[in-house]
Amino acid sequence: MLAASITACGDDSDSGSGGGAKTLTYWASNQGASIDFDKQTLQPELDKFEQQTGIKVNVEVVPWSDLLNRLLAAATSGKGPDVVNIGNTWSASLQATGAFVPFDDATLNSVGGKDRFVPAALAAAGAPGQPPTAVPLYSLAYALYYNKKMFADAGVTAPPTTWEELIEVGKKLTKGQQWGLAVEGANPSENAHHAFAFGQQWGGEWFDASGKPTFDTPQNVAAVKRYIDFMAVDKIVNPSNAEYAQNQSVADFANGKAAMLLWQAAGNAFKAQGMAADAYGVAPVPFPATAPAGGKKVNSMVAGINIAVFKHTKDKDAALQFVKFMTSDAEQVQLNKTYGSLPSVTTVASDAAFQAEEQKVLAQVLATSAAPLPQVAEESKFETLVGTAMKELFADAASGKPVTEQAIKEKLSNAQQQMGS
Repeated sequence: MLAASITACGDDSDSGSGGGAKTLTYWASNQGASIDFDKQTLQPELDKFEQQTGIKVNVEVVPWSDLLNRLLAAATSGKGPDVVNIGNTWSASLQATGAFVPFDDATLNSVGGKDRFVPAALAAAGAPGQPPTAVPLYSLAYALYYNKKMFADAGVTAPPTTWEELIEVGKKLTKGQQWGLAVEGANPSENAHHAFAFGQQWGGEWFDASGKPTFDTPQNVAAVKRYIDFMAVDKIVNPSNAEYAQNQSVADFANGKAAMLLWQAAGNAFKAQGMAADAYGVAPVPFPATAPAGGKKVNSMVAGINIAVFKHTKDKDAALQFVKFMTSDAEQVQLNKTYGSLPSVTTVASDAAFQAEEQKVLAQVLATSAAPLPQVAEESKFETLVGTAMKELFADAASGKPVTEQAIKEKLSNAQQQMGS
């Protein structure tokens, strides 16, 4: 089915060649509460682009669970869309395929110039010392979301700033059908993002300076254990979360089934679920009360979505026109406002759309306590292998099987071996 869908998209993009009207195929990532929400958000903007340029854009919104595999398949086959969204953590991995148009100085100038983009966001668009093969589209960071009424009812007056406080609060708020914290236990990328941030806090690194994987160090084992233990030991996470991979944790939080959530720019997803903006608070992700040896003051990866052009496009100029449109001031305000994310260009940061509590917290985190995931070619493999190992550990926790340091070390050692080193 995957090959068929890719071939179909390739055929669509072929219609951009020849003398007729130009057509591009665009794979968008799932940014909102649902695939349909994204289609409804994007279609008016694509219609606007067609009115301005005469270029039609056919969009497919691809779930995160499928996006990386489909991008890699398209990169290998040379058949697929013209323009794609990519998670910025995959930048160096996808760059290494050689399948994407490099944004050298001339290409960057064609979409507005290097200085237009937020430097931290552009730094997460490819390996150092090489032209990036994407430009930033949406900027994000992780935050802690909490249900204000649940907190007040339990006599909790402020959001937790340490993991110890979060566990204490989580236990108070876990009762009946309500749980302290919701997680996305079957989503490898989500798991890997937390593995990175917790690893930084526990003094771990997932790759050494030469780019070699170092998955099974004591620091990384301890970091992963801290995250899995929210379910396995602290019992503040519903065991059913071990099966969550399609943003069900966001729905649980919005619907009052969980009191806390660690997520990126979730506000508009809550709104789509009917949760009022004043029903939840937003705070930075906690830290350990006492930093482990070597622990860093990092509580989020530099998160975000980039936009890239496949070299196999039949109309590079039209594709770059679309990139320029999507990163224009007007679209940056419109789309980031809708998704609750931050603009990736410097020119609209002061717009009123980005002054709400949620956006201010995200901007603070990005500016002060976020670090980019390793910009190494094997990064996407790390996300898949470590994230899947954590998925398996959550499944063990959900079934009541003890999740020991030894069990975690074995999973991480196995993932490291599969990296081929």
